[in-house]
Amino acid sequence: MKRVLTIQDISCLGKCSLTIALPVISALGSETVILPTAVLSTHTMFQNFTCKDLSDQIEPIGNHWKSEGVTFDAIYTGYLGTIEQIDKIRSLFRTFRGENTIIIVDPVMADNGKLYPAFDMDYVKKNAELCAEADIIVPNITEAAFLTGIEYREEYDIGYIRKLLSALSELGAGITVLTGVSLEKGKTGVVGYDRKTGEYYTYQNRKINAAFHGTGDLFSSTCVGEILRGKDWRDAMRIAADYTAHTIEVTLQNPKKPWYGVDFEATIPDLIRLE
Repeated sequence: MKRVLTIQDISCLGKCSLTIALPVISALGSETVILPTAVLSTHTMFQNFTCKDLSDQIEPIGNHWKSEGVTFDAIYTGYLGTIEQIDKIRSLFRTFRGENTIIIVDPVMADNGKLYPAFDMDYVKKNAELCAEADIIVPNITEAAFLTGIEYREEYDIGYIRKLLSALSELGAGITVLTGVSLEKGKTGVVGYDRKTGEYYTYQNRKINAAFHGTGDLFSSTCVGEILRGKDWRDAMRIAADYTAHTIEVTLQNPKKPWYGVDFEATIPDLIRLE
């Protein structure tokens, strides 16, 4: 059985970050080890949430694993709250990166043309250093624009997307995938670039006019699980895009109208059957 380490925060209520990564990757057949960077009572769309930073635990936990001879087939990072955490996690990469360990970074920090309130350009530069050590990165268009210094556009064509991918690949990752790419009306999906072969991959499915917290985490976690399941990165991205869209559709059918996350728990059996 493959073993994956995922490093990100845990929201006790909220369906995002580790509360998505742990069940989804586990359901796809990999042992999922977690390293929480912070514990929140809820995710940040709730009012008056509590937050306990765990930066001081990252190094001791890593040292304990090292003393136990623990190894990982993959390391997957999501939302990281501080520059200090990124430095600590880069150190973990160096400690636990074996010859065949895959490192996947989702540089969560921005959307809709803006950085999240807690972040600034110093954080962007540090996140670029983290991406440089990854095998696969999966930013959205906003994050890609910040990471590369290329102007963000809400309207774009495939030329702009390929320009972003080319600039991102110069950071160092072998596979670069842009998420949330809409190349025609009513469609959305991913465009990826393999730096080694120079090949692009584009996948578009039906765009659903709804937005839920945690769908990016769902996509990335599914990619990780599928890659460790033995899927080619292109197939992993396609499956993740289809599964995320399917889960949004199922969530929209829920008469209780959940607002803070998607009903991925109801669709995990469908994910396991996807090919």
